[in-house]
Amino acid sequence: MSWTYEIALRAEPEYHARLHDWFADGAREAYARLPGLASFDLYSPADGTSRDPYNNDGAGPAMMLMLDFKSREALAAAVRSRAIAAPLADLPHGIAATGAAFERRFYPVGEERAPSALEAPFSYVVRYHHPADDVAAFIDNYLATHPVTQARLPAIRSIICYVPLDDLASQDQEPHLTPADYMIGNEVVFDHIDAFNAAMASQVRQELRAHYHAFPRFTGANTHYPMTRRRVFG
Repeated sequence: MSWTYEIALRAEPEYHARLHDWFADGAREAYARLPGLASFDLYSPADGTSRDPYNNDGAGPAMMLMLDFKSREALAAAVRSRAIAAPLADLPHGIAATGAAFERRFYPVGEERAPSALEAPFSYVVRYHHPADDVAAFIDNYLATHPVTQARLPAIRSIICYVPLDDLASQDQEPHLTPADYMIGNEVVFDHIDAFNAAMASQVRQELRAHYHAFPRFTGANTHYPMTRRRVFG
């Protein structure tokens, strides 16, 4: 388990260069200096074509910043002091940011008894958005059915679920940072996109689809984005 803040940055392609300049010219260093930060990962759209037979959500965020803290208290302090939001005041025109605080849960894969370190670079980033008829029931069902089945996907390296911290989301009243309004998040990790595509062609993917149809009723969006993760700090 860890305590994580996600910043998702969206922009049309003509603004991507400005976004990368903003990151390199100060934002990267500002986030790496946050008190209590354990690690900092940068997610970018993956190269190649992902082949999930049931989802193709097109272009995802141009960049995601995943800030992992040593404690819940350190995460809460970074949110409430506005240290997370501050670098976004300098975002160039044409770039929008959403934020979400999470309890991040790691699950074992294959024959593991405990989760291994997050090392493989390809991540399939999934987010479910409000609303649902019963949010607590939806989260409980998801956590009980999905990770244990995802663990049997061929060549999977890591599984992560993201449970929103709603008390911290209420603090996200910042002009440059819109609350993401997630219900739950998931991430499956592979060595490369070809390994992911092979897993999507397996029988286990069909079992996961059956779980999806058995979820408690929800009407919010659910998004699936192939991303490449790179460790920036930690």
